[in-house]
Amino acid sequence: MGALAFEVRNLTRVSSFATLAQLPKHLCYSFLTFPPLHKQRFSFSVMASVNKKVLVPIANGTEPVEAVVPIDVLRRAGAEVTVASVEKQLQIDACRGVKIVADALISDCADNVFDLISLPGGMPGATTLKDNKTLESIVKKQASEGRLYAAICASPAVALGSWGLLKGKKATCYPSFREQLSAAAAIFSDSIVEHDGNVVTSQGPGTAMEYAVALVEQLFGKEKAKEVSGPLVMRTIHGAEFLFAEFNRVNWTCDGSPKILVPIANGTEEMEALIIIDVLRWVNAEVLVASVEDKLEVVASRKVKLVADVLLDDVVNGSYDVIVLPGGLGGAQAFAKSGKLINLLKKQRESNRPYGAFCASPALVLEPHGLLKGKKATAFPALCDKLTDPSEAENRVVVDGHLITSRAPGTSLEFAFAITEKLFGREKALELAKFLVFVR
Repeated sequence: MGALAFEVRNLTRVSSFATLAQLPKHLCYSFLTFPPLHKQRFSFSVMASVNKKVLVPIANGTEPVEAVVPIDVLRRAGAEVTVASVEKQLQIDACRGVKIVADALISDCADNVFDLISLPGGMPGATTLKDNKTLESIVKKQASEGRLYAAICASPAVALGSWGLLKGKKATCYPSFREQLSAAAAIFSDSIVEHDGNVVTSQGPGTAMEYAVALVEQLFGKEKAKEVSGPLVMRTIHGAEFLFAEFNRVNWTCDGSPKILVPIANGTEEMEALIIIDVLRWVNAEVLVASVEDKLEVVASRKVKLVADVLLDDVVNGSYDVIVLPGGLGGAQAFAKSGKLINLLKKQRESNRPYGAFCASPALVLEPHGLLKGKKATAFPALCDKLTDPSEAENRVVVDGHLITSRAPGTSLEFAFAITEKLFGREKALELAKFLVFVR
């Protein structure tokens, strides 16, 4: 395979990726290969598949990206995913203030049979999962009967290792838990995703998408994994330094901690929303999640239930350093119909303050309302023909002055790190990308 197809022309910063052959072996994620983006054909069609049942337990302190990305991707593949709270209530407070509503309590799942159980990480969420006797019994039974079980980040060491379910197996985890994993008699692997027998493990938020696609492959096979991963627009090379195309460079400035508004709606793409929220809260930005619906709880595109901080109606007169729209077809359509949100975005542009969107939202929200006028932009591949100027649409992330756009769920982290760089600098963005195991 040649150099990654990411061309940067007339940019403030000019960089290039190495070829696969030039990279260290551990940077090459090779269980899937992808055709060039311009040859891929994507759609919003629902994918039917053989019914498979999956359990994803969550707790207060769960890492939201590691929970929601597998839920989202597995549901795309047609899996019947049950999100189960190990707390006393359905709503849990995940890391960094993200609120998720589970489908059931773990006690409701004790007698069910699952084809896969996937444990997200996050602290103290992983410890809470480990201490839950009902969950421990369910996972141990899963293992003894030869069915798939999996964990990411802290949970391979904290939960699976503590339960004795990794003895003699190759496994990986978040780097700082390596000693704990080895103490559990596992064979440590530096792979971003490790599969040994009926167990799959992975390293952290930055590997969550590869982990999720690996789970699809184990449940449904390689062809289904390719079918699902195509529209995600995933990176070809994991661990490579993130880049973005930039035009008409300006400094993004703010007084103190940046105040960032992230609207959500029924039909919003959940992993796009949560990755933006999570990453920007990691750098202590004040991220306000606002529902454009008439209630705080929204049902996202893959039926994950998210709870906003406020209603948009209550904060529409506020001032924001950045406004960022996640995608999702239904969510983008709801944004486009919200006169209050559109007026807020227009005021943001007129005052030369940053705003952005990705996936469906650049084409379905910004373009029809003149918010891309005179700007370079990108969007979800199947919608780029709706852009007035699609000349730079092949780029994964495009910054033009105070505007930032990006393509799909698989570019969400790069989008979030690009915003981080514009607000806090390249060094801070790279530091966070390495911490989240996105960049080696």
